Amino acid sequence: MIAAELRRLTSTRMSVIALVALVLVPVLYGGLYLWANQDPYASFDRIPVALVEADTGVAASGDEPAADYGKQIADELLDGAAFDWRPMSTAAAQDALEAGTVDFAVVIPADFSDALASAAGDDPRQATIRLETSDANNYLASTIGAQAVEKIRASVARLVGEQAAGRLLDGLADVRVQLGTAVDGASQLADGAVQAVDGAAQLQSGAGRLADGTATLAAGAHDVASGAQQVAAGTQTIAGYADRAGTAVQSATDALPRARADIAAALADQGLDQTDIDAVLAQLDPLAADLRQGNDTVQSAVGRVDALASGAAQVAAGAGQVASGADSAANGSAQLSGGVATLADGLGTLADGTAQLRDGLQTGVDGIPDSTADQRERQAQTIADPVAVASDELTAAGDYGAGLAPFFAALAGWIGIYALFLIVKPVSRRAVTALHSPIRVTAAGWLTPALLGGIQMIALFGVLAVALGFSFANPLGTLGVMVLASFTYAAVILALNVWLGSVGQFLGLVLMVVQLVTAGGTFPWQTLPEPLSSLHHVLPMGYVVDAMRQLMYGGAFERAGMDVLVLVGWMLAALAIAALGVTRMTHFRTLRDLQPSLIG
Repeated sequence: MIAAELRRLTSTRMSVIALVALVLVPVLYGGLYLWANQDPYASFDRIPVALVEADTGVAASGDEPAADYGKQIADELLDGAAFDWRPMSTAAAQDALEAGTVDFAVVIPADFSDALASAAGDDPRQATIRLETSDANNYLASTIGAQAVEKIRASVARLVGEQAAGRLLDGLADVRVQLGTAVDGASQLADGAVQAVDGAAQLQSGAGRLADGTATLAAGAHDVASGAQQVAAGTQTIAGYADRAGTAVQSATDALPRARADIAAALADQGLDQTDIDAVLAQLDPLAADLRQGNDTVQSAVGRVDALASGAAQVAAGAGQVASGADSAANGSAQLSGGVATLADGLGTLADGTAQLRDGLQTGVDGIPDSTADQRERQAQTIADPVAVASDELTAAGDYGAGLAPFFAALAGWIGIYALFLIVKPVSRRAVTALHSPIRVTAAGWLTPALLGGIQMIALFGVLAVALGFSFANPLGTLGVMVLASFTYAAVILALNVWLGSVGQFLGLVLMVVQLVTAGGTFPWQTLPEPLSSLHHVLPMGYVVDAMRQLMYGGAFERAGMDVLVLVGWMLAALAIAALGVTRMTHFRTLRDLQPSLIG
């Protein structure tokens, strides 16, 4: 029966051409689609994009240099060549977007740098990068543009954050230097405070001794003042006696001339001649001289006694003043001693405070890392962009086309089998009429398209491996799954045709569309709404996609094994259902068997 069907399919040149064309359908579908989408991300540099850089920049202010972030970003975009950037004015970009000569436009407005610099001022605001799109040009181009602008925004944020962090870290470094100087000063102050405390202790001790000494001095000064008063009084009495004695001696001395004259007159009255008188007076003159000398001595002594009396009086007065001053000194010394004690307490508090200040400043210094300019630059980069994405690929497809290959290979297999059933007879009517075994009839109806489908999958695998250069972790396993998928699809579509005829063939197309949606070949199947997500776990194409991914990318072999078991289950179940339909045909005739189908 298989040979008869193959002879029928190759009986004429046109039938051979038709068979070859149908066999090549999966190759053309899967190969061309995957070729066209093999790596579209590598071709973004051919997408035309308008770039409008209208930033006016900001002038230098204080320590802040002039900046033109808009030009800097535009230059980086042009140098990067991620897209076919086309610098334009705002109006030209609008016209180009409307005309479709660019897919989207990126606009850096005039106040871009000013807005970025506003973060350090009193009126901070966000800078804006404007994306202008037109879905009339291409919807995905608009999506790509949104992703591109987000990358630009992240790049700008990193740039500005790095500069701000750099200034902050430089400021912290300066603060650390100044704190270090303050620590040195605080250490000196603490050391001086400790020395001051020691000096205050010594001063307090000396002040105590001074207070005791001045108190003793005050007591002694009072004793001296009392004695000086007594001496002054005694010397004053002696001075009075001396003054009277001096007066008497002086009077006697002053009376000598008159006494001499009286003696001479008395001798003359006694009848003595002048010679005798002179002789007598001559005897008296040495006595007069002695008296005068004695008077001089007495007067000198009186002067000294008077001076002593005067000095004693002064001493007594001075001793009184000394005693009063000693009292004041004693009081002052007592106050000084108390003040020094207070000073010592205050200096102790000062010493503790300066030690705390020193330790606190040192803690502050220790809390600020000591970094070099290079370290601060790397720290600023880390602060501006603190998170890097490290991607560990358990399995890797390689590129976009390879990522879609399992889905489109699985879909191409169904399309190929579906197309083959347009010319391949599901069941040999002659064999049914001859009452051949339903199993043999079913096997013949299945193996013919299944073998041709296997050839389709081998050809498609060759295109993927050779023409497109896709790599396969397990090439034989991948090819085996593709052939098994073709055999399973053939069994399913055979069952539909056996039971429903042309309607079943049409349902094969409907089933392909449903699996196109539910197989999870593009977006994850979890994103599907119910009940479509439930169908993902039922229909065979999703298992074909999953098995190919595991074997093509080097995934879990066990998962591929489970997928294969499900496909084998589908194939056997479909063959069993088809065999039941063939059995029915050998025993019964229905109106569908007698009347032509409405579809074909």
